[in-house]
Amino acid sequence: MTTAASPTAATSPTSALQDGLAARRTVLGAAALPAPLVVPLGAADVLGTGAPDPYAATRPRANVQLTARAVLIGPWGGAREPACGQCLAMRWQRLRSRSEREALERGRTPHGATGWPLLTPYAVDAVWAVYRAALGGELSPPAEAPADRTLPQVTRVDLGTLATVTFPLLPEPLCPSCVTTVPETADAAPARLRPAPKPHPGRYRLRPASSYALPEQALANPVCGALGARTWINPASTTTAPVAGTNFVRGYAGLNDVTWSGQANSYAASRTLAHLEGLERYAGTHRRRGTTPVTASYDDLVAAGTPALDPAARGLYAPETYARDPLVSPFDPAREIPWVWGRSLRDDRPVLVPARLAHYSVGTDADNFVFECSNGCATGGSPEEAILFALLEIIERDAFLLAWYGRAPLTAIDLRSCRRASIRAMTDRAALHGYDVLALDTTMDLAVPVVTALAVRRDGGPGTLSFAAAAGFDPEETVESALSEVLTYIPHLPHQVADRRGELLDMARDYAKVLHLKDHAQLFGLPEMAVHAREFREPVDVLPLDAAFRDWTDSVRPRTGDLRDDVRFLVRRLADAGLDAVVVDQTTPEQRRSGLHTVAMVVPGILPLDFGWSRQRALLMPRLRTGLRDAGRRPDLLPGSEIRAVPHPFP
Repeated sequence: MTTAASPTAATSPTSALQDGLAARRTVLGAAALPAPLVVPLGAADVLGTGAPDPYAATRPRANVQLTARAVLIGPWGGAREPACGQCLAMRWQRLRSRSEREALERGRTPHGATGWPLLTPYAVDAVWAVYRAALGGELSPPAEAPADRTLPQVTRVDLGTLATVTFPLLPEPLCPSCVTTVPETADAAPARLRPAPKPHPGRYRLRPASSYALPEQALANPVCGALGARTWINPASTTTAPVAGTNFVRGYAGLNDVTWSGQANSYAASRTLAHLEGLERYAGTHRRRGTTPVTASYDDLVAAGTPALDPAARGLYAPETYARDPLVSPFDPAREIPWVWGRSLRDDRPVLVPARLAHYSVGTDADNFVFECSNGCATGGSPEEAILFALLEIIERDAFLLAWYGRAPLTAIDLRSCRRASIRAMTDRAALHGYDVLALDTTMDLAVPVVTALAVRRDGGPGTLSFAAAAGFDPEETVESALSEVLTYIPHLPHQVADRRGELLDMARDYAKVLHLKDHAQLFGLPEMAVHAREFREPVDVLPLDAAFRDWTDSVRPRTGDLRDDVRFLVRRLADAGLDAVVVDQTTPEQRRSGLHTVAMVVPGILPLDFGWSRQRALLMPRLRTGLRDAGRRPDLLPGSEIRAVPHPFP
């Protein structure tokens, strides 16, 4: 009999379950089965941030784990990557509630049950029956999708009802038992761009989203879901068929609720898009590849001749922000911080990037000089596809910020000139909600079409304005993307604004109270804020789609069959503007097994999208003064007196 090491093994319910399973194995002549190894789960931190786990040595080998409400049996089966008991425990703990995780990971006092569940003989019998079937090969994975059936499985036995359910388990890429951590080296930098043949010169996704073999049950389930406990639909939405999920991710500001969603015209398509976005968030929040970052000061790297991206070039906060905000501190080039390797696409060489700029929920006290977000992170079927869409996102947000803070006069696109039936359908859906929609040309000096969509509530009630934007090579597709994005917000914005009206009015009187991502979009749901968006509400002209983007379509737009050429075009446009494009590979093992790649693009000098009025780096960056001039939208530098000193409304 194998016994889990524990100071109280002789009297604990864990020991009782261990002994009960071992006895049944002996009496029933099941010696050919693996010996049961039981450990408790939920009484100690298994993620390595709190007090040491007293079962750390035996947990990887555990095949039965006892929680306060259930017994988890496995991992068992699996035709591909193996997983261990530690993998299961880490996945399980990430799905706990905020209060549970804070108690486990920060040593806070737990509230609720103080003892382990009563293990009755019939409960042990039930666990034994499942254990024998699972470990004896009598159970088969119930998952429908092949991507789930090939994974290790975990079976949960509820100790209150004895109900059983089985879910697939993705191996944990940061499991200390399964993964040997190695130092980050220049070999971790992304490879040079490679040919990426497109299905058609005018198509920029190499494969449809539905073609990826995603292990959907392993991504979202209440026992060991990699992205969250579940997904949910919103049948009340009349503009899209949304599917969403959420989980807690620990970052430099504590546990953050990270939501991922898909917005399409069918729930099946939306669920696929939601899982893809969830995987992108999962890859972007932390580095999940078993490497330790380079730790050095910027001064030391420069002195050693090691190519490194200057954090100041990405933008820093105003001095008063560092003086007042306890979560951030000024960048010190002499202070050691963590770095990861990226590749400069302009210079074609590896370059170190501050880890804080590459993974937006990771950080240490030494490198808390900015808060980053998912801006510039994207997923594709090849590195080139991911890079293209990451760069387009950065260009889209940069153009929006130039137009917003610079009060740029804008031209609207006559939506009646668009040929796609989907665009007409979206304007009709918006009208049913009492909204008119505008599509505005916000293209700047980087040439690629950028379209800002604005939904305006006709009666001026709560949810007055809603913004979204898109950038792309196909102008009509870009219009469609921007409209699709804004339509996802308008069914909910009026209620959100009404629920927070008093709080939002305080923000309208004092912008310093605009602190979070949701504050920016919801603030402009107030009718009182509409006056600040005059240039967007009152365009100087309205042009047909073809006329608005004629120069781009006739002489600038690349039209080759290789996606690499499109990436190179964007890199050249950035270089012409004096900007580099540095790619950091964020791809996780979970994505790689499905044929996906995720990158973070870091473009020093371009305007970054920030949330919180006191944390607006764009207001202090040279490009805010030069961008409109370089785009031909004004003859001179933008004077400080003409900057729109109002929080942006980007969602």
